[in-house]
Amino acid sequence: MNSNLRKFVPVVVLILFLCCLGTRSTVQSVFSWPDEMNLIKGQPAQLQAAVPVQAQIQVDHPDVLQVNGSADHFTRVSLKSPVQLTPQHSGQAQLKLKLFGSIPLKTVNVHVVPDLRVFPGGQTIGVKVKSAGLLVVGHHLVKSGDNRSSVSPGEGAGIRLGDLITHINGSKVNDLALISGTIEQSGTSKKPLKVTLERNGKKVQTELLPEYDQEDRAWRLGLYVRNSAAGVGTLTFYAPDQGVYGALGHVITDMNTQTPIVVGSGEIVQSNVTSISKSESGDPGEKRANFVKESKTLGNIERNTHFGIFGKMTEEPNHSLYPKPIPVALASEVKEGPAEILTVVDGQKVQRYRVEIVHVSHQDKPATKGIVLRISDEKLIDKTGGIVQGMSGSPIIQNGKLIGAVTHVFVNDPKSGYGCFIEWMLQDAGVMLKDQQAPTSLKAS
Repeated sequence: MNSNLRKFVPVVVLILFLCCLGTRSTVQSVFSWPDEMNLIKGQPAQLQAAVPVQAQIQVDHPDVLQVNGSADHFTRVSLKSPVQLTPQHSGQAQLKLKLFGSIPLKTVNVHVVPDLRVFPGGQTIGVKVKSAGLLVVGHHLVKSGDNRSSVSPGEGAGIRLGDLITHINGSKVNDLALISGTIEQSGTSKKPLKVTLERNGKKVQTELLPEYDQEDRAWRLGLYVRNSAAGVGTLTFYAPDQGVYGALGHVITDMNTQTPIVVGSGEIVQSNVTSISKSESGDPGEKRANFVKESKTLGNIERNTHFGIFGKMTEEPNHSLYPKPIPVALASEVKEGPAEILTVVDGQKVQRYRVEIVHVSHQDKPATKGIVLRISDEKLIDKTGGIVQGMSGSPIIQNGKLIGAVTHVFVNDPKSGYGCFIEWMLQDAGVMLKDQQAPTSLKAS
């Protein structure tokens, strides 16, 4: 056979193969396997294809991952039946699906993590966080006199709401009061300040010349800024082997600009629920709580992501319902059906409440809105009306495993809401290998 023609044989065979598969849905099933998978050591998983053909799967590290119980590098499989994956040891393995032993169809990178066990939370926590700079939350006009109209120097310099000022004249800044002398010197000398800020994850440089406010008798930048935030949420988990925790299940944003807060420092502390404003259609309600007086710090805050806040914690907090850590479930294991959430509605006592998982989204990559749940416990409905703000982060337990956290309430149906998979929270906590994120935003609970 001519060598040039030989090159096209695999392509022709593949085209004929796809034609033989028939329906579009069947073709999609062949290529729907994820590019990346997390598996837990000792917990089997399956890949579904439902295609009536024989194929070959090559695994580069069968000591890490076995296919259909085989410890060989090459295994012949029938794609009509589910492909069984058995994670043997922690590590990484690459799985290659080939037709006729030579035509590549799909490559899956598998990360096998140790048997993960964590303490589910449910405790109400107080959250105190300082941003890594000054968050611009508004512009204000400086009345400079001299028959000139009022101006905002900051707005004139192109500084926008939601920008994070990180440096002024090359020095880190997180409190305007500490640089009042620098601002006055800039104004009197007419030498603009060199301002560095972050905008949508990018560094921006600008120059800003303060104006003298005749009413305040002080030099002003024409900016309203904020450098801290505080609130109440729920602890989701504590991982004792790694000494880390996760909470909230959603990002903390500035109340004025809805900009995610870039953490400079922060801490979580014990909190006590004093009352509940019940949820109603159109009004998500809220937990009312206060920080326990002289309570010790439970942990620090190192990251604020689309899946919550994360940091170090040295011991299990009080009021846990579990004397020992429990297993976690990966996103692929979560099923529709009964489950329970752990949360506090009075004082500091964590309680279990029945819920129903009514929808599970297929997510190969981190994304919010993975779980739709509905409160089915009449006691919780009588107390709260459903999901309320401050309940976000409440752990979701199914079949004895931690599967996720409550994140958002349906404003027009407060008995229902969204949850995120615990797998994505564990990635952001650094417990599991992290892939790419594609988050969305909703009304936080």
